[in-house]
Amino acid sequence: MVVTLAERGALICGPEADTHIAAPAAGLRIEDSCGAGDRFAASLAVALAAGHGLEKAVEAAISSAVEFLGGGGVSSLEGSQAPLPPAASGDSSQALPAGEGEPEESVAFALGRRVQSTGGRVVAAGGCFDLLHAGHLRLLEAARGLGDCLIVCLNSDESIRRLKGDSRPLMSQADRADLLLGLSCVDAVEVFSEDTPEQLLKELRPDVWVKGADYDAEQLPETALLRGWGGDVVTVPLEPGRSTTGLASAIAGLG
Repeated sequence: MVVTLAERGALICGPEADTHIAAPAAGLRIEDSCGAGDRFAASLAVALAAGHGLEKAVEAAISSAVEFLGGGGVSSLEGSQAPLPPAASGDSSQALPAGEGEPEESVAFALGRRVQSTGGRVVAAGGCFDLLHAGHLRLLEAARGLGDCLIVCLNSDESIRRLKGDSRPLMSQADRADLLLGLSCVDAVEVFSEDTPEQLLKELRPDVWVKGADYDAEQLPETALLRGWGGDVVTVPLEPGRSTTGLASAIAGLG
C-alpha cells in the first residue's frame, strides 16, 4: 500500500517494513492542490507498467505531482489536452515507449515482465471470448486465482474467421478486448492473429496456462511448450449450459 503524505512525499507500507519516500524540496506555495492525487496515481501506474520497481515508481510519481503543482496545477490544463496512459490491450497502437534503441513493448508484456521480476506468477488464458458470458467469467476468475496477474490471449477477428467461418466473430476484437478489460480479474489483453497462441506464449512465457476442462491438458500443444520453461497447464471446470453458440442461438430465436 502506498499512502500519500502531501508535502512530505509518500509512505510505502510493506509486509515487513515501511519505506518513506520524501518529496523534493521544491519551495512551492500551493494555492490549490486539486488534481495532485490523480496525477500521482496515473504517473505511478504508468511507471509500474513500464517495469520500474515500486520505490522508483513512487519517486517518479511524487516528482510528477510536484511538477504538476509547480506548473500551476489544474489551472494550467485549461484549454490543453494531456495524453492519456495507454490501455492494457495488445493492439500494436497501444504500446509503451521503450528505452533508446529498444522496440516498443505492449502493456501485457511489460506487466508480465514486472510481475516475474519480483517473483510473481503470470497466468495466461486464451480464446475467442465472443459474446462474453458467465462461463467465461468463472473461468477467468479461477485463472486469476492461480497467480499474481492474468493476461488474456485473445484471438483476432481474422483468426476466428479462419477457425469458425465467415459468420464469426459476433463482436469485433476491439469490443471483445474492452469487455474483458472491464472484468476485475483481467489485468491485460494481448491479441494474436495466428490460429493458435503458441507463438505468443513463446514470447510471453507465462508461468501458468489455463484452459477449460473440455480440453485434455496432456493433448494440448501448449503443454509441452509451457513445461519447456517450467510452466504449468491447468484446466478448470466449465459452467454447465453456458456457451457462445447457445447464447447466440437464443438471441437469434428472440428475433
